[in-house]
Amino acid sequence: MGTIYAIANQKGGVGKTTTAVNVSACIAEAGYATLLVDVDPQANATVGLGIERAQAPGLYEVLTGEAQAVEALTDSPIAGLQVLPAGAGLAGANVELPRMDGFEQRLRECLEPLRDRFEYILLDCPPSLGPLTVSALVAADKVIVPVQTEYFALEGLAGLLETLALVQRESNPRLTVAGMLLTMHDGRTRLGRDVEREVRAHFPELVFDTVIPRNVRVGEAPSYGLPVTHHDPHSAGAEAYFELAKEVAARG
Repeated sequence: MGTIYAIANQKGGVGKTTTAVNVSACIAEAGYATLLVDVDPQANATVGLGIERAQAPGLYEVLTGEAQAVEALTDSPIAGLQVLPAGAGLAGANVELPRMDGFEQRLRECLEPLRDRFEYILLDCPPSLGPLTVSALVAADKVIVPVQTEYFALEGLAGLLETLALVQRESNPRLTVAGMLLTMHDGRTRLGRDVEREVRAHFPELVFDTVIPRNVRVGEAPSYGLPVTHHDPHSAGAEAYFELAKEVAARG
């Protein structure tokens, strides 16, 4: 049975989508059947793998019951990696979902039939703690939390951890934190080193050993519709994501 990972942090611009796309690609290339679910209305994970932003059916149609999840799956450029795209209507889901009975369980119910088909299912969450992110946390077994190594890195973590604890208590007791991932790291700066030290001191058991560096290739890869591991597999960013995928698999 497959494991569902949510990539979540309510702070924007910390590398959630980049992490979701590249980790899913690395895992798929290692021979595991992998699904990337784009839960973000911005659809950046969808576009980052060369899939049309408005492709339908997508997650919106799945959540509203207009389509089954299996009907919305589409192939990515990476062998073994399929995508459940966001869908053009997902932007309205934050308003529509709370009006539906048991909305927080809908994503979980939609994905459960896919557990036997995929060994890894990754959910790219929006930069908020709204209904879509909550739905993803209810559906997930584990959470990967990207943390940018800059000044405000720790500020939003307390709120996220409180939300995780609430979801665990009320809706999903199996949810655990797979790890916190330090992203956009510049080890040449004192600020970067200080933030890394502080995060590791606060969460010594949770922070992944792998650190994702600031890297031009990581930033330009989405414009080619490819993960950085295919755009430039020998870049520092690609090598870091290869190592992270190994860590994720090793942690189970």
